[in-house]
Amino acid sequence: MPQFRYRAARPDGTMVEESMDAESEGAVRSQLESKGWLLFSLTGASRAGSFSLPAWHSRRLSLREFLIFNQEFMALTKAGLPILKALDLLAARTAHPTFQTALQGVREEIRGGASISEAMGKYPDQFPELYRASIRSGEHSGHLVDVLQRYIAYVKLVIATKEKVVKAMAYPSFLIIVGIAVVGFLLAYVMPTFADIYGQNKAGLPGPTKLLLTAVEHGREWLPWAAAGLFGLGAGLYKWLRTTVGKAQIDRFSLHAPIIGDVLLKNQIVRMARTLSTVLAGGIPLLTALQITSGAVTNRVLSQAIDRATDRVREGVGLAASLKQEGLFPEMTLEMIEVGETTGSLEAMLNDVAEFHEGEMDLRLSQITTWIEPALLLVMGIIVGGIVIVMYLPIFQIAGTV
Repeated sequence: MPQFRYRAARPDGTMVEESMDAESEGAVRSQLESKGWLLFSLTGASRAGSFSLPAWHSRRLSLREFLIFNQEFMALTKAGLPILKALDLLAARTAHPTFQTALQGVREEIRGGASISEAMGKYPDQFPELYRASIRSGEHSGHLVDVLQRYIAYVKLVIATKEKVVKAMAYPSFLIIVGIAVVGFLLAYVMPTFADIYGQNKAGLPGPTKLLLTAVEHGREWLPWAAAGLFGLGAGLYKWLRTTVGKAQIDRFSLHAPIIGDVLLKNQIVRMARTLSTVLAGGIPLLTALQITSGAVTNRVLSQAIDRATDRVREGVGLAASLKQEGLFPEMTLEMIEVGETTGSLEAMLNDVAEFHEGEMDLRLSQITTWIEPALLLVMGIIVGGIVIVMYLPIFQIAGTV
């Protein structure tokens, strides 16, 4: 008889994870429901030597999935449910084995006497440092729900900012891909047809047509070698970009890249300001908050700049003055931070910094998309139209002589 493994909750709320021999899954469900148990998961018990694909085992939760987890965690905590029971329910609901294992481990650590933040610290890949620091501040202050609510608001703003950049770049990227595909179709399929029509005698063809046909013929001969060279170059570039030096060079270039460099810089400043404001709001000291913020910033150049500024702050230099020495932050940002330090309202001023730069970023993205779309359409039209005209030049020439 087949064996099934299930996870269910008894009427008193305790969790049960056991195996049962039954004819089918329906029989297991019926038997458990007749006892009044709530079934969370039901799978066939694994046999020794069996093979299963490790789907999602190495993947951490996405930012949006982590947001949903925290919304559910806050709702259960706010309802007065004990932490251990809340973690039980959340572990049963998640579809990610790695995160489920982490939640079960956190539950066992807490049951052994550890605090929530200490237990989550055992799984740094699943629970970021910023999140653990926020939980720690909530535990110390006794306002865990408020801290979770503040962190959820922060994650929503980070997601919204990221989506703005992605949406702004989506349509131009689509135009570039379509343009390359159209040009490739013309050169790979349309051009050979015209070459057959014009025959081997190219002496009487116009110069542009002759040049284009010759280029296509030689291009088809060299295409395999060019493809192999591009593949090798791409593989080497990908490997280099995964090194520490390569990542640093890309991060440095992204801050000074034409057209989009200003947008990427403002995006990182918005992330830095919101993170630092969120951590400070939890009552965490400035030096620790700066260290957490450095880890939350994805650009390594800015992260290293924040680390150096943290060392200066530790020596007694103001935050605005420390950041100014790096030469990476806009003057307006530094002035607003300095005002926040002077008035003792650094947390609120950092929120203002994030909102100010987010407005600038929205305006810049709007300007870029406004003129880059017609520019791309114009370039595509010139390239495609030029190819078509060059191929029809001999026909126009013959028609002119008739």
